[in-house]
Formats: sequence, C-alpha cells, structure tokens
Amino acid sequence: MAGLLSAVLHATSKPPQPSPVHHSQPSNHPVPDYRNPFLRTLVPSIGLAYTLQAATALPSILTQSERFYDASGSITYIACTALSLYLPTLRARLAPGTAAGQTAALPSLLASLTSKGGVGLWNWRQVVLSAAVTIWAARLGSFLFARITAEDGRDSRFDSIRSSPAKFGVAFLAQATWVSLCLMPVLAINSIPSAALAALPFVTVTDVVGLLLYVGGITFEATADRQKNQWVKEKKEKKHSEDFLTRGLWGKSRHPNYFGESTLWTGIATAAAGVMMSQVGQAGMGFSGSGVARLGALAMAGVSPAFVTFLLLKVSGIPMSENKYDERYGNRKDYQQWKKDTPMFVPKL
Repeated sequence: MAGLLSAVLHATSKPPQPSPVHHSQPSNHPVPDYRNPFLRTLVPSIGLAYTLQAATALPSILTQSERFYDASGSITYIACTALSLYLPTLRARLAPGTAAGQTAALPSLLASLTSKGGVGLWNWRQVVLSAAVTIWAARLGSFLFARITAEDGRDSRFDSIRSSPAKFGVAFLAQATWVSLCLMPVLAINSIPSAALAALPFVTVTDVVGLLLYVGGITFEATADRQKNQWVKEKKEKKHSEDFLTRGLWGKSRHPNYFGESTLWTGIATAAAGVMMSQVGQAGMGFSGSGVARLGALAMAGVSPAFVTFLLLKVSGIPMSENKYDERYGNRKDYQQWKKDTPMFVPKL
C-alpha cells in the first residue's frame, strides 16, 4: 500500500509541462488543466477508493463472503478523507530534490481546530468536516461489522449475488462510487489551500447550520441503531414477542436510521457549500468564480446527500426493508396500522 500511495502521489505531485504555444491558430479543444487544486485532490482520492474496494473484492469473491463489505466501505471513507487532508504535506515530503532533514512537518490537528488556516496549519473546517466523516464511518462500520459477525457473516442483501463473481464485483464497484460521490464536498474543502481559507470569516451561517444538521443526523441514526439492537437482544432473551419494532424513534419513522444518515450528509454538504460557493473557495479550488462555476460547486456539494437519499429511498435501503417486512407481516392488521400511522422516512412530530 505504501508503494501504491507513493506512486499515486508522484503521479499527481508534478504537473505536466505545457506544450509550446503556437500563436498562429487558437485551439478549439482546450486541454484539461490537471494543475487545478481540486482535481489534484480528487483524482488520487477517488483512485484510492477504487483501489481499496478492488483489493477487498478479490478475496471476497473467491470466498463468496460479504463479511468485510461494509467494514471495507468505512475504511475506504476514512482512508480517502485522510489522504485528501494530508496530500499537500505528503507532496512536499516526496517532492524531488527535498533535502534530508527539511521535510515538511505534519500540521497539528488540535491547533488547527481553532485556526483560520495558514503555514503549517489547516483551516478548522477541513479538520472538523474530515473528523465528521471519520466519526460517522467508524461508528457505522463497527456497528455493521459487529452485526454481520453475530449473524455468521451473512447478509440477506447478498443472497442472490454472492455466488456470481460479476454481480458481486459490481457491488464493490458501486461502493467505491458511493464513497467517491459522498465525499465530494469534503474532498473539495480539503483541496483548498489553508492559507486561502484564512481569508474567510472564522464562522459563517452555513457552518453553524451544517454542523447542527450533522450532529442531529448522526445522533438520530446512532440512537435508532441502538434502539433496534437492544430490541433484537431483548427478543433473543425472550423479554418480548414483538415481530417488528414500533417503539422509540421507530414509532416516529419506519426508517429513522436512514433519515438520520440523509440528514448528516446534508449537514456536511451545507457546511462545505458555503465555502465552495464563496469567492475564496472558488479561487482556492481553481474555479473561475462565475455564476456557472458557483452553480457547479453547489451541485458538487449537493450530490452527496442527493445520492445517499436516492440509494436509501429507491435502491438498497428502504425498498429492500419494506419488501421483506411486507412479505412477512403484510396480512397483519397491527403491521398495516403501524405503516398507516408512521411516516416512512421523515419522522412525525
């Protein structure tokens, strides 16, 4: 992995030299500028996501086991976030001609929490948003790994595909895509030089709103997961005979954990969008600052919660869960009453 990381960094550390300019005829096909700060962070980070998922897919396909699927997703989130945060320092350390003993020092995480950014420090937003992703990924990944371990390493989502190498491989490819799209706003913020971010006000309205949404969302998700886990434990201990959970947050929403996840990513995107659309953010990412560029920045921030919510509402979250429970309990009046009285996604007050 160290060799791979070094190769990726070297491949993006020194931009290609521009070709000689011929003034006789202007080009109608401009060449993409890979010296762009945003692309210099995006390309190696996404490359790492697909590499880690491919490395997990191979043994999983060979053993027909999904035991490490969710855990590998969480590790990929954390690794790509860390890479995007440390890329400037790593490039400086690996730069050709760097004298021994003069390597760039790693910025202090704690000092950066109260910093607007500058030499040897990150802007606090870069640290906080990176930490937000890391906390979410570590919590959810450990929760899901503990759950699948307790269930002998099997997940019903994979019953129809684990024996098909092609279909199983697509699941890991999809997970790498999920990571890449969801991390887009964080990768964008981490691509901006911290010295540029120092020109922003220390705290803005979008910072406050975004972080409040994140805290509320992850608290909602974690509480719902904890309630469901406790309910399952009590059912195994014969403390109740309920077939489906209708208490706590599960009495407010049929899928409160999914609502919490959508909300926390909306918070991350909101905090990031405020920076990405600002003049400072546009210049720092290498964008033009035009109306189109700002709209593009908003779209890149919004793709994160939009993609998560789409997956949860239309693909692998709610549809699979609802279909499973409808097949089991669809003919029961108490189940139909719970569905009638309880919103599917957004909780009732």
